[in-house]
Amino acid sequence: MKRKSARRTDEAGRLADEALLARRLAALGLSGVDRVAVHQNRTVMVSVSQETLRLHRGYVYAPDRVLGAIVTFLGARTRHERLDAERELLAFPVERYAAATRRRRPIRRDENSVLSQVRRRHALLNDRFFCGTLSAIRFRLSRRMRTQLGELVLDEAHRAVEIALNRQHIERDGWTEAEKTLLHEMVHQWQAESGLAVDHGPGFRRKALDVGIEPTARRDLESAPAAVEASLFPEE
Repeated sequence: MKRKSARRTDEAGRLADEALLARRLAALGLSGVDRVAVHQNRTVMVSVSQETLRLHRGYVYAPDRVLGAIVTFLGARTRHERLDAERELLAFPVERYAAATRRRRPIRRDENSVLSQVRRRHALLNDRFFCGTLSAIRFRLSRRMRTQLGELVLDEAHRAVEIALNRQHIERDGWTEAEKTLLHEMVHQWQAESGLAVDHGPGFRRKALDVGIEPTARRDLESAPAAVEASLFPEE
């Protein structure tokens, strides 16, 4: 039963990644394909066959400029345009982010809309404060955090693969406060993707002030303000 459940979770994750890529690519002007499929073949990053676009799964975490290069690559009218787009899409380290597609627990039905809101706000804040340079990243709502409001998860190579947010924090304090927490973790993401130490040193404090949040190292859940919005989750 556990193996079947794991396979279903893997399949659901793959389908979700394909749907997300299809939406993002369509928004960037992709046309002429009926389906987007993901794989983890290291040899062929992008291919089209029988109106199906096949992409390495790591591209699900690529920023818009890289996905835009894929759209340009597929529709290029000149060799020069195609080569420029190819260089851009091949420069993205898909293998670095492929690990982020490891097995994930099933997402609760009541969490889907909240995670969609987190992704939307991450994209908006990325454009506003980081010039769109941060990569798309996986998000998780944590029920286990007791004092932390959020956390950036790094892999063994010091690469950002996930932002976890305290579920109780979002539910209790609303989006105004949760967005500050998200920005805090995005500053850490910026540190990791810039090759900097992920810490709360002077560089973090300067960047935090630049994006308009308090440069504090930690905010305990117990000291957060009282709820100002209706519950984002139904009663359990």
